[in-house]
Amino acid sequence: MDQVRGGLAEDDEEARAQLDQAFERFERRQPVLAAHVAHALGSPLDETALALGYFLALAVWLGFERAHGDRVTEIETEEIEATEELLTLDEQLRRADPADALDSDDVIAMEQPHLLNFVHEHVTATLDAHADDIDVDDVHAVYRVILVQILALSYAVQLPTGYPVGKTELMA
Repeated sequence: MDQVRGGLAEDDEEARAQLDQAFERFERRQPVLAAHVAHALGSPLDETALALGYFLALAVWLGFERAHGDRVTEIETEEIEATEELLTLDEQLRRADPADALDSDDVIAMEQPHLLNFVHEHVTATLDAHADDIDVDDVHAVYRVILVQILALSYAVQLPTGYPVGKTELMA
C-alpha cells in the first residue's frame, strides 16, 4: 500500500495519466465490480465523500493488482451479491450480540490489515478535515462499498500454484 500511496500522491501529468490507465485496467479486468462501485458512488453523495470513494476504490484495486496481478479472477454479479449479503448478515449478527467486541470491519482487518489501515487512515483524515461540511452517512455508504470491494477481491484471489490445500478444501 505504500507504493500505491506514493503513486496516488503525485500530482503531475504523468501521474494523472497513470491513474487514468489504472482506472481503465480496473474497468477492463473487473467490469462487474467497477460497475458496482460506480453505481454505488453514482447515487447522490456529498462531493467530498464521492471523491473519497473514487480514491479508495482505485487504491484498493491498485493494491490487489500490485500484490496479486493476474491471480485475481474476474468477479461476477452473483459474487458481489453474495458478498453484500454476507456482510449484511455479519453486521446483523454482531449488532444482535452486545458482548461481541468485534465489528465486521475488524474481522476483515484480520485478513487485510494494511489495506484496512490505509482505508481507515483516509476516512479518518477526510472526516477530520471536513468535519463541519461532510455528510457522515455518505462517508459510511462509501466505506461500506469499499468493504464489499475488499471482500470480493479477497475472495477472487487464486492460490499460487503449489500452495498447500487444506483437508476441508480437498473434500469440497
